Amino acid sequence: MTTSDLNMLIEMGFEKERAELAVKKTGGLQGALQWLEDNQDKSLEEINTPAPKAAAGSDDEDSGPALNPGEEAKSMICNDCGKKFRSVAQAEFHASKTEHVNFSESTEEIAPLTEEEKKARIAELKAKSEEKKAKQAVIDKEEQKRNEKIRMKATKEIQDLKEKKAKDEQIKAAQKKREEKQSDIAAKKRIQEKIAADKEERRLKAEKLKAEREGRQAPIPVTEHPEPPKASASGPKVHTEARLRLQMASGTVMKTFGAETTLFEVAQAIESEGNPAVESFTMTFPKKVFTGGIDFGKTLKEAGLVPSAVLIVK
Repeated sequence: MTTSDLNMLIEMGFEKERAELAVKKTGGLQGALQWLEDNQDKSLEEINTPAPKAAAGSDDEDSGPALNPGEEAKSMICNDCGKKFRSVAQAEFHASKTEHVNFSESTEEIAPLTEEEKKARIAELKAKSEEKKAKQAVIDKEEQKRNEKIRMKATKEIQDLKEKKAKDEQIKAAQKKREEKQSDIAAKKRIQEKIAADKEERRLKAEKLKAEREGRQAPIPVTEHPEPPKASASGPKVHTEARLRLQMASGTVMKTFGAETTLFEVAQAIESEGNPAVESFTMTFPKKVFTGGIDFGKTLKEAGLVPSAVLIVK
């Protein structure tokens, strides 16, 4: 192996390890070029795998004519296909590639490649190498596209899970807020009932003391069942429902919800009917836009949508 041949192959763009193997196996630039061309599609692992040895006991008639006394072997010839080789290493490589086992020595000297032939061979190898790189680039690009699709799909699935989790948390928050509000109302009612009971007890006690001073019998307390207060004609009417006119891309619909229903629950009801995800509600008059977690946590009563309203759904 000559350093100049190895350096030339490396300068031509071949891998150092592959170039060293080529020169080592063939002994020169010409054989190395042929070896690199024949092995360009093989990996280094495949190349370094030992080739199966030829079976012993081959017939003498297949070994080719022997050299005469005084003759010097200058090349090797494959008796199976007639191809000639400059070195034993080239013949061994041919045997591993073709499984030919019959070789003999020859006195015919193989002429080295001329400079023009070397240049042509180098250009041919470079062209094949570039073609191989171009094909690999196309394969890599397609693989990159497939990986990108997989990544985008995984990202979308994660985003969908996050959105679902956020919606579930909003539903829980709205439910908790509604329960807290109902609990506050019940507590206020209990306090009011206790105040009324205490007031009635003080009144009865005062009447009893007054009757004792006047020497008469105390009045017997009568438990009354007061009727629920009737709304006066002039007083404000209490609304427990909201009629909403919802204008969507699919058309306009009328729906009725409880006054304590949150905007988030209205959005969930719309989406459950196969409509796209709701991002905002817009009230035309007066102009209001409800969007985001804070607005969607409001009840229809808190948002001023009771007893009725027109909303544009986006």
